[in-house]
Amino acid sequence: MNLPNLSKRLVAEGLGTAFLLAVVVGSGIMAERLAGGNMALALLANAIATGAGLVALILMFGGISGAHFNPVVSLSEAWQKKLPWSYVTPYIVVQVIGAFAGVAAAHGMFEDPAFFASEHVRTGAAQWWSEFIATFGLIGVIIGCSRNRPDLTPFAVAAYITAAYWFTSSTSFANPAVTLARAASNTFAGIRPIDISGFMLAQIAGAAAASLLFGWLYPPITHDSIQIQ
Repeated sequence: MNLPNLSKRLVAEGLGTAFLLAVVVGSGIMAERLAGGNMALALLANAIATGAGLVALILMFGGISGAHFNPVVSLSEAWQKKLPWSYVTPYIVVQVIGAFAGVAAAHGMFEDPAFFASEHVRTGAAQWWSEFIATFGLIGVIIGCSRNRPDLTPFAVAAYITAAYWFTSSTSFANPAVTLARAASNTFAGIRPIDISGFMLAQIAGAAAASLLFGWLYPPITHDSIQIQ
């Protein structure tokens, strides 16, 4: 089976990340406008839309690029030797570009400026710890399901992110590209630019810890590891 070349992979990653941000930001705007000030209802709508969008996007692009849409996922996949290290930087670049394009697309659909700095405060130890946990769990789900139940990975990832919107105080960004782009959206989904660094450091730490632990729990299957009992 011939694997897609790098150019196709990058288009898939960029387009997929753009659609992901369009879903996250667009559904956040719509939810806030329709919820009548009920923040719980707005968050529920935002979470459901994000989860549903993730399933569709992972199924759409997974066979081309792996559907990472997230720099820490790409780094984790490279560390596990499932993605060439030479692909990591291009992947991250197109993920970030796609993320900002998705924000602009969402804003355009709701007649907002393409980019406007967020004033949504998201900082403090509780939120940083939330981002560590959210990202740790996301990488764990990806590694565990891809090695145990690969056909269910898109649904497992989407289910986890939907849940993490609710069990984390940060509402589970778990993605440095998403964090950067959401700083350019002064909407329900936004984050102040000054708060970005704390989130990203927590996300990187969570991804690294999960890659180590779940890489040990779920080692790659090799012919040498298969034994007849």
